[in-house]
Amino acid sequence: MVKLKEGMAAPSFEGTDQEGRKVRLSDFTGKKLVLYFYPKDNTSGCTAEACNLRDNHEEFLKKGFAVVGVSTDSEKSHRGFADKYSLQFPLIADTTKKIVNDYGVYGEKKMYGKSFFGIVRTTFIIDEEGKIEQIIGKVDTKNHSEQIFKLYQK
Repeated sequence: MVKLKEGMAAPSFEGTDQEGRKVRLSDFTGKKLVLYFYPKDNTSGCTAEACNLRDNHEEFLKKGFAVVGVSTDSEKSHRGFADKYSLQFPLIADTTKKIVNDYGVYGEKKMYGKSFFGIVRTTFIIDEEGKIEQIIGKVDTKNHSEQIFKLYQK
């Protein structure tokens, strides 16, 4: 598994969102990007995280951030998830697992005593020039926006 660190260049990516649009890292040059990786659409933790980011989306925009979610679910699954919860940011369907592998967030997990492979919930804050500024590995799904904003208080 790739081990990215703060200060490194963010791996370039290109994927398709819930509307069938191409989304690339280069689209966000000049903005800070909240690139969040989550395990699965319509699960309790992922829904809490997405809705918290949705509820604070205007504040992210005011502060110069864009928000993009990534999971290995399909475009169709993302479309249903985004519609159901009125999510106004792109959700990339990484069905080939290229992006999750490039970012080192796909690996072995344990739940209820069982091991399986999946996305390890992680958020990367990428600066205006494409460098990783922050990595959040312990995501507070219900308060993720606040967790991010605290990193940028002056």
